[in-house]
Amino acid sequence: MRKTAASVLLLLLAVAPSRAQSESPLTVSWPNSDKPVLKLTFGQFQQKGIVNNEGVYVSDVTAQNVSDQGMPRSVFTVFISDKNGVRIGRARLQLPEIPPYRSEKAQLQFSAVGTPAAAALLAGKTIPVRIISVPPGAIFKVDGVEEGMTPKVVDFTIGSHTLEFSKEGYATGSTPLDVGADELPGGSISFELGGLSQDAVELRDGTTVLGDVMSMSMTSVAVRVEGKDQKYDRNQVKKIILVERVTAQPTQTQPTKPK
Repeated sequence: MRKTAASVLLLLLAVAPSRAQSESPLTVSWPNSDKPVLKLTFGQFQQKGIVNNEGVYVSDVTAQNVSDQGMPRSVFTVFISDKNGVRIGRARLQLPEIPPYRSEKAQLQFSAVGTPAAAALLAGKTIPVRIISVPPGAIFKVDGVEEGMTPKVVDFTIGSHTLEFSKEGYATGSTPLDVGADELPGGSISFELGGLSQDAVELRDGTTVLGDVMSMSMTSVAVRVEGKDQKYDRNQVKKIILVERVTAQPTQTQPTKPK
């Protein structure tokens, strides 16, 4: 009985580390949990061997694109931590192109000096891109966040982005930008702003009314939009941009000579 009990005790001690590695899958959101683009689920960290006193681990990874835009091929650095939050290893994770709302599989391999318990993501690299507008001096946003005025070099993370441009006297515009892992630095993107074909009345609530300003007074502004007149109180209006009106010149016909 004593020999049997001892054997059972040794078996439990041998199995304990494996149980610690088979905890529930670890899910990490990128770039953040508030507005994620990717959700990566790491399978259990399986130890495959020991090299130079460091454990060699592998983990199956499922990358889910939770956005409505495709995710191009990307590279991430994964930091591995133990249960106390101490960083004990790092790895490089390569992901293929992932269509919107689809998932792809990958595998992570790394060495660690302890028992892995958590992972954190860092984009493998950023790509500097020069943003140019025609004409220059346009205020632009990247994914809804204002970045400054063109021309300007911006470091983009790998993935899909939306650029928005605005300049007084010109129509606002936007364009998508896909940054792949194989992009080279030194590139640029140019966006031409279109001129306004109608007057623009910017209201204090942030909306813009496009139409023809028919009249202005100290108390109100009248705008004709699609053939219907709309009147706004003077205190509602923040700014008015008037486009140049081109009046057609009457053509002069040459008098015919009598025969």
